[in-house]
Amino acid sequence: MEKRKTTLSFYSALFFALLFLVWVVFSGFFDAFHLTLGLISCGIVTWMSSDLLFENRSTSLRRRLVQFGRLVNYIFWLLWQIVIANVFLMRLAFGPRENLQPQIVRYECGLKSDFEKFLLANSITLTPGTVTIKILGSTYYVHAINDEAAAGLDGEMERRIAGIFAEDDGIRKGAPATT
Repeated sequence: MEKRKTTLSFYSALFFALLFLVWVVFSGFFDAFHLTLGLISCGIVTWMSSDLLFENRSTSLRRRLVQFGRLVNYIFWLLWQIVIANVFLMRLAFGPRENLQPQIVRYECGLKSDFEKFLLANSITLTPGTVTIKILGSTYYVHAINDEAAAGLDGEMERRIAGIFAEDDGIRKGAPATT
């Protein structure tokens, strides 16, 4: 019980520190009023949802660092996909109106954790031409601007997100790491 409480407080403190760091960087204000507002806001959010980011608290720090590296790699890939989708939408906007075929697409997802599903839904929405409008269990309902945007829901995004949190992190279990 005592170890669980210590682990819980460690992850809560880490989550709070990450939130506060983001708050300070994005706010750009360093006076007492804004920093106090940030502390209060981050404290409330930590109290309400610290288990979203660190759902499995038994994961080692080494594994978390590997996941973080994979997440950064995924973010760069996603940014490139956003650029490609923006160019596609620009061509679509200046092209014939017949190319517009708005539709709702049903997408079945195999991701397990809430955070993975959350990341997928937001990645779909961030990519121009598609918007996640509803999630029921593992079924996503996505608005796509045309057939080509709907075809972009081919599972690549889901595979990359699953790869971030995959169990195989290149670290042999039970054996010391070699240098």
